[in-house]
Amino acid sequence: MNELNIEDKCVKLNIVSVAKKINLNKKDLILYGNDKAKIIVNNFDIKGKLILVTSINPTIYGEGKTTVTIGINAALRKLNINSLAVLREPSLGPVFGIKGGATGGGYSQVTPSLDINLHFTGDMHAITSANNLICAIIDNHIYQGNKLNIDENKIEFNRCIDMNDRALRNIKLSNRDESFNITAASEIMAILCLSNDEYELRNKLNNILIGFSYDNKPIYVEDLNITNALYLLLKDAFKPNLVQDLENNPVIIHGGPFANIAHGCNSLVATKFALSKSDYVITEAGFGSDLGGEKFFDIKCRYGNIKPFLTIINVTVKALKHHGNGILKEGILNLKTHIENMKLFNSNLLVVLNKFEDDNNEDIVFIKDYVNNLGVDIKISESYLLGGKGSLDIAKYIINLKGNNDFKYLYNLDDNIENKINTICTKIYHSNNVIFENDILNKIEQINNLGLSNLPICIAKTPNSFSSDPKLLGSPTNYNIKIKDIKINSGAGFIVVYLGDIMTMPGLPKVPKAVNM
Repeated sequence: MNELNIEDKCVKLNIVSVAKKINLNKKDLILYGNDKAKIIVNNFDIKGKLILVTSINPTIYGEGKTTVTIGINAALRKLNINSLAVLREPSLGPVFGIKGGATGGGYSQVTPSLDINLHFTGDMHAITSANNLICAIIDNHIYQGNKLNIDENKIEFNRCIDMNDRALRNIKLSNRDESFNITAASEIMAILCLSNDEYELRNKLNNILIGFSYDNKPIYVEDLNITNALYLLLKDAFKPNLVQDLENNPVIIHGGPFANIAHGCNSLVATKFALSKSDYVITEAGFGSDLGGEKFFDIKCRYGNIKPFLTIINVTVKALKHHGNGILKEGILNLKTHIENMKLFNSNLLVVLNKFEDDNNEDIVFIKDYVNNLGVDIKISESYLLGGKGSLDIAKYIINLKGNNDFKYLYNLDDNIENKINTICTKIYHSNNVIFENDILNKIEQINNLGLSNLPICIAKTPNSFSSDPKLLGSPTNYNIKIKDIKINSGAGFIVVYLGDIMTMPGLPKVPKAVNM
């Protein structure tokens, strides 16, 4: 099925007409042509219920979180329910790399997909430019006399680019060694996505730790006096983007942090705006629930003071078989562990099987019976083939779901850093033990001395396994986790902990998607 052919056959509405469906007028928009716009956001008056779509550990086949999210929203609107889908923006790295675009699939897509997957409204460019302005100012400050006494060997802030380019992992500047991150893993991306308003955006930018002086004093962006310039670069990027699905339903897309090396959720301002404009908001978090899901709860929900009404675990038959090396009865243990993990946060939990044409009915019955025996409801999504019609049963389930979600965080922020890391690794990844070597303990002590030990934890690891080893599929046990590195994102407001061989600058595959476009 060719997604672009399906999209081309659908009639798009002018974006102003789409905006009217959520009570927005032309004066509330900054138009980018006839089919996309920035939303001018004012105050939030939250009234809606928030639904998170997460998944099991992803596989090469793709589990379709975005497709399911778009389909559920379309189904709710078919039932005359005022709902909104809120998605992340694609990064050019995966678009030209191994994964391709991130605008849904089949008859459950957002449009214009080419624009959204490529330059869109320029948000990625603005974030990249702001990030690299900081780096240019740092090195220029050193060159021009170094009044702040910056130690070139203790610079904590790196350049970025919105592309998979392994050659930039380690480079030589004229005065020092440097490395690039991908834009989706940058602290500026996280700041844009975790700021509740423009005042908080400026404050978080000021609080970015850029490095240390020769006498080991911390130096922040505030010391460089460039916050106004950074804000000017980001002022439009901070506004959420409005597009539509193939059934002309409004969809908001804003912010694009990866969930394996960043916190993996769209922006707070987009989510909270959607909650003020609709009765239900359906959103997704990157990769599996062990990454994007946990970070959605412990980072995004904390900072936004929002709570999910329902958590959906998305799964496919192919993915479960992959986790069992071809055997469904083995692979379904991966789903079982994700269900157990999500119960640590939520009482309202639903499994959605993303169904495809070649799925075996016997396998579907087995999965449904297995999930029901765990005391969890399961529904089928056929939105890939049918659009909103393919998720009507899910929409009806959501509408009929009564009561509140008994939601709680995994850990207390006041706990020490080691214990917070241990809690995630043992309760979510199910490792036996976490190994902290002396260099990691020294970095933790440095964070403690900065008075930042009460921040949440953002783990960076492979998405393919609960563990830090991508080859350990299913539901691995009896293993230890070793901390590779730890870094403070003081502006974004979390501590990044690196496990295994995770890279903040991905590489392209042997045959990139770019060569077949």
